[in-house]
Amino acid sequence: MFLPRRLSLLSLSLSFGCSLGALFTDPSQLPQGKTYDYIVVGSGAGGGVIGSRLSELSGVNVLIIEAGINVDGVLETEIPFLGPNLIGTSFDWNFTTTPQAGLNGRSIAYARGHALGGSTSINFLVYTRGSEDDWDRFASTTGDKGWSWSALQPYIKKMEKLVAPADNHNTQGQINPSIHGTSGPVDVSLPGFGLPTDSRVIAATGDLGSQFPFNEDMNSGNTIGVGWVQYTIGGGQRASSYTSYIKPALGRPNFDVLINTQVTKIIQTGTSSGKPVFRGVQFATSASAPRFSLNATTEVILSAGAVQTPQLLLLSGIGDSGALSKLGIKTIVNNANVGENLQDHVLLSSPFTVNSTQTFDLIFQNPDVANSLVSQWTSSHTGELVLGPANQLGWFRLPSSAIPSDPSAGPTSGHYEFIFTNGFVSFAVPSPPTGNYFSLFTNVVSPASRGTVTLKSSNPFDAPLVDPGLLSSPTDIAIMREAIKAGKTFMADKAWNGWILEPFGDFANAVTDAQIEAYARQFSTTVWHPSGSAAAGQTNGGGVLNPDLTVKGTVGLRVVDASAFPFVPAAHTQAPTYILAERAADLIKAARQRK
Repeated sequence: MFLPRRLSLLSLSLSFGCSLGALFTDPSQLPQGKTYDYIVVGSGAGGGVIGSRLSELSGVNVLIIEAGINVDGVLETEIPFLGPNLIGTSFDWNFTTTPQAGLNGRSIAYARGHALGGSTSINFLVYTRGSEDDWDRFASTTGDKGWSWSALQPYIKKMEKLVAPADNHNTQGQINPSIHGTSGPVDVSLPGFGLPTDSRVIAATGDLGSQFPFNEDMNSGNTIGVGWVQYTIGGGQRASSYTSYIKPALGRPNFDVLINTQVTKIIQTGTSSGKPVFRGVQFATSASAPRFSLNATTEVILSAGAVQTPQLLLLSGIGDSGALSKLGIKTIVNNANVGENLQDHVLLSSPFTVNSTQTFDLIFQNPDVANSLVSQWTSSHTGELVLGPANQLGWFRLPSSAIPSDPSAGPTSGHYEFIFTNGFVSFAVPSPPTGNYFSLFTNVVSPASRGTVTLKSSNPFDAPLVDPGLLSSPTDIAIMREAIKAGKTFMADKAWNGWILEPFGDFANAVTDAQIEAYARQFSTTVWHPSGSAAAGQTNGGGVLNPDLTVKGTVGLRVVDASAFPFVPAAHTQAPTYILAERAADLIKAARQRK
């Protein structure tokens, strides 16, 4: 998690109850006799958009079913800095990967949001759209120009609301407002609290501009360079799919949301032109609870994420027939691509000791400081707790001679990312009880490695087997090695004189290429951007989905989440999933009009 240890706070008001009209906490509360045109599984960045946008249609009833719990009144889902505190709690599915050969056989925690709003309620809030080349590759792979960067601009601006940072500082030169939306549902802003490392990061780009240029706005389509981070934060508070899309729509009489309830299977309800129709859903509150079922009159939309969407498809008989038969699951649609092609970003934190006490470490080490900052936030939504993990990010490419192959989408997409964090943060080792640090994260954002999501059993309440294949490709370990070396160059710039002292811990012993690779394999984890496990392809080609995100070989079933990406974007995947879902909502509306 972002916080090295959970903060001891004065009080967190935890509310798991139902506080709004159309928010139900048990299947028995659903209106008797009400039929739904669309049933959406999951309330994250995909499902929240779909549910909200479809319920804009009068006379159309929409139901979202979310396995997770309510976030109303949960302070840690509101204060940006504290959100990752919920990783490893009941707000997290608490998945664990299979042993990763590329990580020296380690299994790692695989966080996924188990909450209203999905992972957007516990994530790191970073708002990066991806590059022009990322989206153009999506369009080329699917044969649908509507997925291209230029074609998606109306949807990008439709979902954004660029707002002032929490401290209302002058943002000139930190962002290009002309390329952003101003009236969408999702608040987007720059960091709302200045850090003493800000000027040093920016100064280093001036000194080392040929290798590490400054980028005024990494959401312009060209991500390359160091720039100020944009976050899904407004007024110092988290903007999630729940707060942005679902909650404002809950007053609509045609929009219902059921939480605390897990969908266990998608049910075939008939055939049409020789294809199975999947418009039924089965669900329950627990493994021992009674099973309920509902049928949608038009479509079921899976937005359960890149781990659980393929799990549900497989449980429903859509997948590789050989694997399904071994678990006693009848194959309805034989498609060996389901659960394949899983991609994720490998993340590594490399710490330095610093000659300053002005770091986040004091917040983690001193409960009185933490409580004071919580009090400041609750009274004014200001202070350090309005921040995400970094005030600057950087995206960079490597020369072809440095890597065995180029897995990136093109020259506007990075091979790796820098995340600059003013304190000790690691997902692999405990934080020191004392001292002050600076952490440089390196992130392989254009991976060549591929993994899988498979079933452990036919029991929907058994977690699936998640194997992201981290650092399984020679290309990825080469990218990580070169990224670490580049990070050392960046941190050795004179801009850091008087601040950075020396590498800390095992990082200090990673000097030669072999040592750096060994260090990376031992301490890398992930930034939790699983994608591609139910990938879209061309209508008559491979993949799991058609270009319009309908499931191949079926009628009435569609997928709208990060599993649909053929390639994981070189971006933090929250914003790309919102963008995907905004267009998908219009595709669904258009399909309805054609009937």
